[in-house]
Amino acid sequence: MKADFHIHTNYSDGVFSPEKIVDLAVEAGLEAIALTDHDNVLSYDVAKKHIEDNNINLKIIPGIEVNTLYKDYEVHILGYFPDVTNSDFISMLKTQQHARLKQTKEIIRLLNKKEGIKISLDDIKKMVAEGGSIGRPHIAKAITNAGGTSGVIEAYNKYIHKNSPVYVERKTVSPFDAVEVIYDSGGVPVIAHPYDIDIAASLIKELMNYGLRGIEAYHRKHSPAIVEYFSSMAEELGLIVTGGSDFHAPNIMNGQIILGKNFVPEWIWDTLINEKKRLDMA
Repeated sequence: MKADFHIHTNYSDGVFSPEKIVDLAVEAGLEAIALTDHDNVLSYDVAKKHIEDNNINLKIIPGIEVNTLYKDYEVHILGYFPDVTNSDFISMLKTQQHARLKQTKEIIRLLNKKEGIKISLDDIKKMVAEGGSIGRPHIAKAITNAGGTSGVIEAYNKYIHKNSPVYVERKTVSPFDAVEVIYDSGGVPVIAHPYDIDIAASLIKELMNYGLRGIEAYHRKHSPAIVEYFSSMAEELGLIVTGGSDFHAPNIMNGQIILGKNFVPEWIWDTLINEKKRLDMA
């Protein structure tokens, strides 16, 4: 099964609608996808309706990527098949959305006060689909659109980092909370792109105590050696391996869509489905 289990839409920091992602997935020859927007699951129903209304031959599973902080590390937790009606899951998403809004409002205030850069919350909200997750990429774009910087990268370098006088850290849930809530809601929690975290080996073992069930070994940032490293770790620890493109936007370097790039083995679909079945029977 050709699949991509890490895709973002305009319900977070992706540029395309769920419908467009579905169409692009079909063009790319994919047979299954998971939409994993940051801290919300709204894109799933939109994409599912598009698939059903147009008789599109594409499987879609519900997914999410929860942004968390642990010590000085940003840790992203993927969740597949969570019960979105679970009260703790709903509470976690509300906490995450409140934290995003609070962070954004305070950065807007500081940009105006300290840098004379005037942007509004509406400037940022209009960059995402209704109810979507606003965040740092949108703030950086708003700064650039307001003439505060010449580009998004410059906005990040000047304002979207801990040492900037206008930056405010988001108060997120912990990775342990995210894993536990996803697991308790019937979902499969997976640590995303672990190469970004230099304490990944020890953290993964800790997260297993809270229900972590997988490692995203296949990712566009992971070299073959890194893929092998985390795949071996997963096997040793009894965890499943997942993967995806982590697609947000077309590659601006060559104009290509990298959705479903063929580095995710076809057996990952069966692994993920079987793990969900195993958890349901546990």
